[in-house]
Amino acid sequence: MQQYGNVGEKPAEWNVQQWLNLPSAKQTVQLADYQGKILYLYCFQAWCPGCHSHGFPTLLETQNHFKDSDDVEFVAIQTVFEGFEQNTLDAAGQVIKRHGLSMPVGHDPGPDGRRSWILENYHTGGTPWAIIIGKDGIVRYSDFRLSTSEAVGLINQLQTMKMK
Repeated sequence: MQQYGNVGEKPAEWNVQQWLNLPSAKQTVQLADYQGKILYLYCFQAWCPGCHSHGFPTLLETQNHFKDSDDVEFVAIQTVFEGFEQNTLDAAGQVIKRHGLSMPVGHDPGPDGRRSWILENYHTGGTPWAIIIGKDGIVRYSDFRLSTSEAVGLINQLQTMKMK
């Protein structure tokens, strides 16, 4: 098994209990809600400088590129593994305002409040971390640094793949 990421694997269902910015009438979102779609899952911490200077701009530029695509979705989850007093649900709400996010934003301090469930189960190496899941439900990208051109190129490729 590789040290970080779970490329080529079917990801585990999320265990995120706290959400902000959800579509109306929803109280939570799950990985299963995006079945048959390409999903860009962005992991961040509110206090992470790289998340704000690189990760969010990449996420938002990619989202803007695919704004008219019905088969591409975006979700951001605060995957807390340190700074629990600063990386709170309220701080995630401030991130939504700061970046003008229109996607669901989760807060995942982990089931024991010590380490994010997503961080553990998706084998991420910290934040910012981008995960792209294909329509077939398989992780196609999982890494620390992703450029907008790389994200757009991969998603374009995934849009043309036939599901088995």
